[in-house]
Amino acid sequence: MSDKLAQVFAAIDAANAKDPTLHDDESGSPKPEALLYGERMSAELERLFGDDVSDVLKIASRGQHIERWLKKRSDYPEGRTGYLTWRRDQARTHGERLGGLMRDAGYSDEECERVGVLLRKEGLKRDTEVQMLEDTICMVFLRFYFADFAAKHPFEKVVDIVAKTARKLSEGARERVLAEFELPEELADAVRAA
Repeated sequence: MSDKLAQVFAAIDAANAKDPTLHDDESGSPKPEALLYGERMSAELERLFGDDVSDVLKIASRGQHIERWLKKRSDYPEGRTGYLTWRRDQARTHGERLGGLMRDAGYSDEECERVGVLLRKEGLKRDTEVQMLEDTICMVFLRFYFADFAAKHPFEKVVDIVAKTARKLSEGARERVLAEFELPEELADAVRAA
């Protein structure tokens, strides 16, 4: 890992360590939620694509939820429009924050702007790195957060969310989902249909 990348990761982790919401890690120890999410994203990116990816993609993965708790979902209107507005605002804020950390570490203006493109998911299905980030996000969701999500929602909504998630995945990632996760048949059908 380069000194620049190590500096940005340390800054992301320091910011995310301030998340007041704790979530148990795999050992059952409580950890700031954003910090844990960033670590999981980095590990999953490497698991899926190896270490030979750009620093920008590594930074986007590690910092996708940087200081996410500062912009609360409850400050936005209920419903789909409010949710999408909140997500768009989060992506813009996260891109600006990461771009600033990258600039401080000596990354170029182009690299600092590129991290925002990845986080805003501009070019999904057309831009290889945007797709790699999206595949990583979806796999982290399925691996670590899906069970809790599914327990809180009616099964029909869960099938709908799985179908929407699968449509965002690359073909290779959809195949990995079917191979790596034991999904109920209706959920597996939703992945296959995507």
